[in-house]
Amino acid sequence: MKVIAINGSPHTKGNTYHALSMIGEELLKNNIAFDILQIGHKNIRGCTACYKCVINKDEKCIIKTDHFNEWLQEIKSADGIILGSPVYYSGIAGTMKSFLDRLFYVAGANGNLFRHKVGAAVVAVRRSGGSSALDGLNHYLHYAEMIVATSNYWNIIHGRTPGEVIQDLEGAQTMRVLAANMAWLLKMKEATKSSIIPPEREKKIATNFIR
Repeated sequence: MKVIAINGSPHTKGNTYHALSMIGEELLKNNIAFDILQIGHKNIRGCTACYKCVINKDEKCIIKTDHFNEWLQEIKSADGIILGSPVYYSGIAGTMKSFLDRLFYVAGANGNLFRHKVGAAVVAVRRSGGSSALDGLNHYLHYAEMIVATSNYWNIIHGRTPGEVIQDLEGAQTMRVLAANMAWLLKMKEATKSSIIPPEREKKIATNFIR
């Protein structure tokens, strides 16, 4: 089994990285492979609502100015996905938001590629705004019908300078508990895949409220 964490921070070794690394250490102890996909420092444009991914259904975004399509396949191959972002103005970092809009739209347009994968979201913040940013990340997981791992508190860790989150003992515990629960869910899912049939995917019903 493998978990991929998406680091939406422009700082490759910032506090988001340290938070994800804490989770990774615990997953590795449970014999679950772990990797961090660093995208926060890349030049990634947002979704243009062209609907080509819906029309083509080739698991690709038509935008070719980045490595999105390669990243999508890498993420698709994982059993678990973690979304990690720093908090800017009480929200998700801009590059991460652009990436996730495209990632989950293309995945959804191609048969809901992340459905029933185990997912989690974490944010690193200096002081406040963590809850609203975490809520925004969770919207993606819920929309994709993912199995969401939880912890003993909201998945928020505090720090300003790189590595300072290590001193947030409660936040560090939150990351450890999250990792343990995620590992448990992954193992449960693996152990029951041949004995418990998952619910069938329903075709999405879309309504427009002005019609």
